[in-house]
Amino acid sequence: MFLETTINTTQKRGWIEVVCGSMFSGKTEELIRRLKRAQIAKQNVEIFKPAVDTRYSDDKVVSHDESAIRSTPVESASNILLLSGDTDVVGIDEAQFFDESIVEVCRELANRGVRVIVAGLDMDFKGVPFGPIPHLMAEAEYVTKVHAICVRCGNLAQYSHRLSHDDKQVLLGEKEAYEPVCRHCFQEINIQQ
Repeated sequence: MFLETTINTTQKRGWIEVVCGSMFSGKTEELIRRLKRAQIAKQNVEIFKPAVDTRYSDDKVVSHDESAIRSTPVESASNILLLSGDTDVVGIDEAQFFDESIVEVCRELANRGVRVIVAGLDMDFKGVPFGPIPHLMAEAEYVTKVHAICVRCGNLAQYSHRLSHDDKQVLLGEKEAYEPVCRHCFQEINIQQ
């Protein structure tokens, strides 16, 4: 279990935290919770998300339960370094939509003494590791894997089953496009297709 710590006021040390899991598992909700606690602690917090993610809001990170926090949409990971300035905590949502350069950006921020909290899907709809998330998990000091509930059997879900036959890796959508399923149900679905 991840134990939250606060920034040491005598010596600023950075680290990387990754919150990952399937669709509807509470990744963004957990990211927002950690960022709001940092704000309560009067830490300088900056939040970023990929500009391509406009599902709920252009300038906010919003969870499925409608919790929200102000954010800056960016076209590329390198913009995060440019915009983070004198920040104590950087939050990054939907990190799977960035290219591999997000790993170097997070490393650079942590080396500067910034607490970096990243949320994203660890697997795509095919059950394959998604984008830079596996590399971020390897680089991170703390990894929290959260789970949804399988809509078919009620067990813990770690897969995001796509309801359409669209084969693009990135297809923005919500409950109309994806459902969380467990390993067993994911295998059954893929055998039937």
